[in-house]
This record gives sequence, C-alpha cells and structure tokens, in this order.
Amino acid sequence: MNKHSTRKLLTMGAATAIALGGLSACGSDSGATEDGDVTMTFWHNSTTGDGKAYWENTVAAFEEENPGVTIEIQSIQNEEMDGKLQTALNSGDAPDIFMARGGGKLADVVAAGQAMDITDSIDDATRAAVPEGVLSAFAVEGKIYGMPTAVLPGGIYYSGDLFAEAGVEGTPTTIDELGSAVEQLKGAGIDPIAVGAKDAWPAAHWYYFFAVRACSQDALNTAAETMEFNDPCWLEAGNNLQEFVDTEPFNNGFLTTSAQQGAGSSAGLLANKKASMELMGAWNPGVIASLTPDEEPLPDLGWFPFPEVEGGEGEPGAMMGGVDGFTCSAQAPQEECTAFLNFFMQQEHQEGYADAFQTIPANQDAQEVVEDPALLSIIESYNEAPYVTVWLDTLFGQNVGNALNKGAVDLFAGQGTAEDIVSALNTAAAQG
Repeated sequence: MNKHSTRKLLTMGAATAIALGGLSACGSDSGATEDGDVTMTFWHNSTTGDGKAYWENTVAAFEEENPGVTIEIQSIQNEEMDGKLQTALNSGDAPDIFMARGGGKLADVVAAGQAMDITDSIDDATRAAVPEGVLSAFAVEGKIYGMPTAVLPGGIYYSGDLFAEAGVEGTPTTIDELGSAVEQLKGAGIDPIAVGAKDAWPAAHWYYFFAVRACSQDALNTAAETMEFNDPCWLEAGNNLQEFVDTEPFNNGFLTTSAQQGAGSSAGLLANKKASMELMGAWNPGVIASLTPDEEPLPDLGWFPFPEVEGGEGEPGAMMGGVDGFTCSAQAPQEECTAFLNFFMQQEHQEGYADAFQTIPANQDAQEVVEDPALLSIIESYNEAPYVTVWLDTLFGQNVGNALNKGAVDLFAGQGTAEDIVSALNTAAAQG
C-alpha cells in the first residue's frame, strides 16, 4: 500500500504527546477540584473483550503519566450510544470525552455549542501521522472538533470456505456477478447475505451503497449542502435496491436480526458459517472475531468492494465509510482533554488500538501492524479510491439520517418503495 496516500473525505470540509507533568486545570474548570486535580468522564462503545480492555489500559497509562488527572470510563452498547449521548447533551450533562463520527451529526453538536474546537491543540506528531483528509472528517467550517481513531471504509465481508462450498470463484465485481453468487449459494443451501435489519442502519447501508453507485460526486455534494434530494439518482438507488431485495438474498428472519450482538446477529451468522456475506464497515473483523466459537479471527474471512452497478453516475472505485473518533465537550477541561486525545494518537497506542479492535488505525504509521487479509484488502482499495463519502446517515445529520434508515427498512419489509425513501428524505430535510 502507499503508506502516505491521503484520501479526502467527501463533503467534509515525534515522538511523544505533549509533556504534561504537573498539569493544572485550564480552559473550562468543570472537572477541576479545589486542590487542582482534574476528573473527566469518557464514553465509548466497547463493552466487552479486547476493546474494553484497550481503553482501560490506555486511560491507566495516561493517568500514570499525568498525576492529578482522573478519567472515569463508561462503556455503552453501540446501538444505544447515539440516543444516550443526545439525551446527555440536551440535558447539559454531557461527558467530557465522547464518540464522534463527523458529518451532519457533528455539525449539529457544534452548532449547539456542545463541542470543543481542538484545531490549535492537535500536536505536531499527530498532524504528521494522520492525513489531513482524515482529520477533516471532524471539520466544521474549517475548524477541527474531534480526533480520529480509525478509518472505517465499508464493503462486503465473506467466508471463503462457504464460497468454495457453493462453487463461487473469485469475488463479484458487478451487481450482476453478486446476484449470480447469491444464486449459487442458495443452490448450495447457504444463506447468501446476513443483514441486521432490526438495528435499521445495516439494512440502510445497502441503500447508501446503491446511492454511491447511482449518484455522481457532485450530486452527493449538492445533497449534503442543500439537503434536497431531487436528483434522479436518489430514486434510481432505491429502485436498484428494490430489484436486489426482490431476489431474496438475505438470511431468514433478517428483519428481526440484530447487527453485532451474539451468535444470532448478522456478524454472528458470518462468524459461525451460517451465512456467507455481510455488508459492513472496517470494524467488522473485530466484531466477527469476538463471535466465533473460539473467539479468534475467522481464518477464511475475506473482503471485496461493493460491486459496480451498470448505468450509475458514481465514479468506479468510489467508496463509503466513516472515521471513528472522539470529541471533547465544550465544557471539558481544555488542556487535559486535548492532551488525552493526542496521547491515544501516539503510534504505540494506535497500534494497540488496531490490534484490539482488528481495524485500520487513523495513524498511518500504526497501519504497519495490520495483518488481517480482509483489512489489507480494504486499505488497498481505500488508497486507490477516487473519493470516499461518509455514511449517509452521518453525512445528513440525525433527523434526515433516521428518516433514511427507516425508509430503507420499510423497503426491505415490503412496506415502502423507492419513492417513499426519497419523499421521507425531503420531508425530514424540510422539517430541519
């Protein structure tokens, strides 16, 4: 891979971390005590296993280097994070450090005065190791409001063993080839594709990717800026999705299947060879590894980009994904909070992050530790992509994103149409 390749995220805008010995509270004093000690709260979504342990160890290392600074950790299930965080923000009781994914969701938090501008607090080591396009995932009007931890492009994960069992050779490069693979797998008695439609967003990802194939880069940019969805490509994406859904490619009971919780989730079905494929982001290898019988990485796990769709305006090779990271609350102690963000971006901690989460770290120097074949395939495609757009529910903000996700699930359930999705998008955007 081109280690220094950068990729600007569509529509978004050395050595060690800062020496912190003897820090006292500055900026907001919300976390400071009378004796000058500082306590911060930290919310993340790693509730079990290596990911949870990673954050516990990283926080402990930071506290050891910075006497008088304490970070209180709360781990929250991923599917519950957005709701709990929004409630905390609305109540004025937000955690000092919380998850962020950029796009319209972050812009809303910034507009409400709830996120800290960290532009001038990003240290030189972090700026040297993280491409500007990745940092820009957290840009709002030219200012940076979050620190990235992982680059998470999406695509289709598959079981090489199940492909071989069904006689599927190679990986599909077009939607027609994917359809042929689906038929071969069904003929072999194998559920072709797992989808956790119970959680809405995994089903909606299918619409997102059909939109990236149907819509030009300009159409995606225009929709993000105007919040109008009048380009015919949005309807085309829905019609293409409907045509694919009609082939019945998904696991039995997909409407009540969760995404990542337990062996019966969509990730669990792939982990236990009960389904052959799943469309998901680059966090998936770690989730799958936690759900295999021996809780080890799936040896035959592979990955390929979402197939091309004939007739679409999207540039071949364009990708979709996200950048996970963390934001400091506007009320957090500025120096201590931003110091922690820089601390976990050091190469050694980013390497630990990559190992713990089986994913692609934002720090490019740390990407050398990535060995998983599926992730290496993702890095190669990512570095060659002409552009990468973020997940559409992130890009368009919470209200429009929720309407989009619901519309996609309704189509999956046979209770909505492509026209209904576009109508829901425009209605939600008009309501603000």
